[in-house]
Amino acid sequence: MIRPGFLSEDEKRKLTDQAKNPAVKHRYARRANAILLLDRGMSCQQVADLLFIDDDSVREWMRRYEAGGSAGLEHDDHPGSEPKLSLEQMAELKAFVAEALPRNTIVVADWIKARFEVVYDARSSVPKLLHRLGFVYRKPQEIPLKIDEDAQRKAISRYETLLNGLPDDEVVLFCDAVHPTHITHPAGCWGPKDVVVAVHQNSGRDRLNIHGAVDLSTGMTCMYEAPQIDAASTVHFLEMIERMFPKMRKIHLFLDNARYHHSKLVQAWMKQPGRRIALHFIPTYCPHLNPIERLWGLMHKHVTQNRCYAKFGDFIDAIMTFLRKDVPRNWSTFCDTVSDNFRVISRSNFRVLN
Repeated sequence: MIRPGFLSEDEKRKLTDQAKNPAVKHRYARRANAILLLDRGMSCQQVADLLFIDDDSVREWMRRYEAGGSAGLEHDDHPGSEPKLSLEQMAELKAFVAEALPRNTIVVADWIKARFEVVYDARSSVPKLLHRLGFVYRKPQEIPLKIDEDAQRKAISRYETLLNGLPDDEVVLFCDAVHPTHITHPAGCWGPKDVVVAVHQNSGRDRLNIHGAVDLSTGMTCMYEAPQIDAASTVHFLEMIERMFPKMRKIHLFLDNARYHHSKLVQAWMKQPGRRIALHFIPTYCPHLNPIERLWGLMHKHVTQNRCYAKFGDFIDAIMTFLRKDVPRNWSTFCDTVSDNFRVISRSNFRVLN
């Protein structure tokens, strides 16, 4: 048991200065504070509860104070080892990594050994070293090989102008086709360290063909399960959209430049009297300007990742239920992901790998 009042006035003053001095590291100031609380008559457990630590730590701090005074509180048993590389060597390593962009830490460890004759563990030591030097591990973003920045700006401007002046009897939809294959998509997940996680896989020979459209203002979707994606199924899909919005005088449909969208059959259908759909073609190589592409990503996240459907029919039911029912029902959750927060992709914003 630690009796209260064991500190002299001079010792209290030194510890108080140590606890309040902003230049003192937080962990040392907290240790000084603990000794002052013990001097006031609090038990080790009471001090531990107050500081949200364990009482063994409080007892250890008291032993350090008895052995070395206030200076003893600033002693750590594990101050850390001296770095293996000098500042000049670290600067050279930093330049190498910035230029070479190595794929893994084994390459870095081998380079350090060959250049400086210093051994680093590729699994544990090298990642920590790279983090200290300001590096992170990331996958390169994919950007189209042929992309027109001016075309992107014009497309975004036309869309914003249309949206800002849209009458109540007109609606804007984004359209695309998708072909989910009947396979399981393994995805990373957290789990117990000693449990090996697996997921069943099937043949993956069957494929679902979907024409889809989404209204970003409401989350309403129009999904057509087609025998195949071609000009004929596109016309059928356009007819579905017009039936879905009977009260709309005009339906603005944004879509990509797939060949079947420009087919003679689609053009002939568009020229028929009474057609209410206006097609707006997104610039080529610009899937980022079509928000429904992000909806397909959500579909895989919620339906196909880490899920196995033994029967193709069950696979179809799960996907179509998500797209037709779950998306509109939970649009307040999905709308921030499937949004029209467009940006212009410029090569100048990236270091493009060759």
